[in-house]
Amino acid sequence: MSKKIYVGNMSYSSDESSLSDLFSQYGEVLSAKVIVDQFTGKSKGFAFIEMSNEDEAIAAINALNGKEVNGRQLKVNEAVDKPKNNNFRRNNNRY
Repeated sequence: MSKKIYVGNMSYSSDESSLSDLFSQYGEVLSAKVIVDQFTGKSKGFAFIEMSNEDEAIAAINALNGKEVNGRQLKVNEAVDKPKNNNFRRNNNRY
């Protein structure tokens, strides 16, 4: 079963191809998605990688978490699913 990985604190110049190449050293990368600002189209400094199985994902997390890439120390861990209820955030942020 595939496993998603969160990659944070990335260089803003990192792209999906370079991330895919980096993570492919630890197993098969099914997808690499750099998150971009919807208005500017520029990277927000984080991405999600999907690897083909959990063992490869764990190997990549262990090897790359804290590793310096393009002058930035990566934060790499298992991705956590976002809550499905869109009202969750709005209802709990009352002042």
